[in-house]
Amino acid sequence: MRSDIIKKGYQRAPHRSLLRATGLKDEDFNKPFIGIANSYIDIIPGHFFLNRYAQIIKEEIRAAGGVPFEFNTIGVDDGIAMGHSGMLYSLPSRELIADSIETMMNAHSLDAMICIPNCDKIVPGMLMGALRVNVPTIFVSGGPMKAGKLEDGTILDLNSAFEAVGAFAEGKISEKRLHEIECNACPGGGSCSGMFTANSMNTLCEAMGVALPGNGTILALSPEREELLRKAARRIVEIALDEQKSEQFRFRNILNKKAVHNAFVVDMAMGGSTNTILHMLAIAKEAEVDFNLDSINAIASKVAHIAKIAPALSTIHMEDINRAGGVSAVMNEVAKRNATQDSILYLDALTITGETLGERIANAEIADSNIIRHNENAYSPVGGLKILYGNLAREGAVLKVAAVAESMKEFEGSAVCFNSQDEAIKGIAGGKVKAGNVVVIRYEGPKGGPGMQEMLAPTSMIMGMGLGESVALITDGRFSGATRGGCIGHISPEAAEGGLIALIEDGDKIAISVSKGTLELLVDSAVLESRRAKWKPIKKEIPSKWLRCYALLVSNAANGAVLKTEL
Repeated sequence: MRSDIIKKGYQRAPHRSLLRATGLKDEDFNKPFIGIANSYIDIIPGHFFLNRYAQIIKEEIRAAGGVPFEFNTIGVDDGIAMGHSGMLYSLPSRELIADSIETMMNAHSLDAMICIPNCDKIVPGMLMGALRVNVPTIFVSGGPMKAGKLEDGTILDLNSAFEAVGAFAEGKISEKRLHEIECNACPGGGSCSGMFTANSMNTLCEAMGVALPGNGTILALSPEREELLRKAARRIVEIALDEQKSEQFRFRNILNKKAVHNAFVVDMAMGGSTNTILHMLAIAKEAEVDFNLDSINAIASKVAHIAKIAPALSTIHMEDINRAGGVSAVMNEVAKRNATQDSILYLDALTITGETLGERIANAEIADSNIIRHNENAYSPVGGLKILYGNLAREGAVLKVAAVAESMKEFEGSAVCFNSQDEAIKGIAGGKVKAGNVVVIRYEGPKGGPGMQEMLAPTSMIMGMGLGESVALITDGRFSGATRGGCIGHISPEAAEGGLIALIEDGDKIAISVSKGTLELLVDSAVLESRRAKWKPIKKEIPSKWLRCYALLVSNAANGAVLKTEL
């Protein structure tokens, strides 16, 4: 066993002495040591109960013949950090989580691992860390939150609360209604109920085979979720006790090129958060898989968009997807397209349960075709995410097509520029943005932010003010999975590294074409050359030592916003 290095031989008597202080007995030193990477955090709704989940897992590991060792990672609640300087720390937290997984697992030479993530950066951070450690690892998330509901039957989620702010500011709803939405949008524990970043990443864990079926859709705090925890615990011990299986199910043997490809396929079919592209690019780099933005458009062209979930369709949430057959049913339907040819999915990909992906999904059928559609009745014959290129995005930009109104898919408007999210929020609230505008928010990329803030506050204000079908927004920052509308993010190169977005001026015409896949600034090249000669990047004051280090080392969004390891 890998852990023998800390527990076998006379030279390890001091090590065993320390381990005995934690409660271990003679018989425990012949058992596999299982790390439990828990993201229990009181302030995050998807995480405050994960301490109880870890107890269930530890009990099951002990019963199955393993020795559990729990440790914790940090986490940031993007919803709470949203709209203020706290969001600067969200994306950088992904790197800290990956580093902490690597540190804990390798410092103590543990044999295998269970990861308990749930929200936003925690899932990709743990995936990146697990790739570095490369021991058998199972992901079992805390599970999604139930959708909220008002007394009149209106279905709610976190996005409802953000958009209600804009509606209240415009006088469209009363303070009483705002309070009712606030109190009911998030009814209990779990990752926010729509296809936002957390649930997008947890479903992709299923697609990649590193989690058990149901990981992305079984509700938090349900008996079914607890049974999933127990299954995961039993399976990881079964693997760890068997030398051959321990080698077969090393994490990189599962999360490889086929798994990355399958993740993007499912992402397209379900119209996941735009953040999944940022994170999956980073995961691909960590897995040493050659995958770029061009590959994503190629996949999207072959995958029908068959499941619309909030924010794309406000009445459908993860609990509905689970009832309709879950992620396995989505994958089985995707696999049926062009069945006479090779499937778009790699059905021979290995999963942590020992089955191939094809074997896992073979009997998974759609239980409600109003929730998960069949290919022939898809929302769109192509995927729910799209990469745009053009002079404004030479290296690419990301659009969640699934959440864009038809009227906004071909759009030309005049720019209204802001050099930070804070400026944008004040400007939008102050009436600076009108129908026919393209809101430009820049210097919010990974380097320029630093930290690449999510833009849920300004995008929700636009929707709440009734401008969602007449105003577009472009940014070198990113969006919450809850964002909807004509919102284009991840523009690369970003403003801080001299991207063309830095040279836009108020009134400039910007053209967006989903059909062509283009994002263009309609300004004469000679004018742009003149602006370039005068341009100086905005240097923000960064009081944080960690964020200053991050800004020096981080790549742009087209490269996954990963940290450089060589200068």
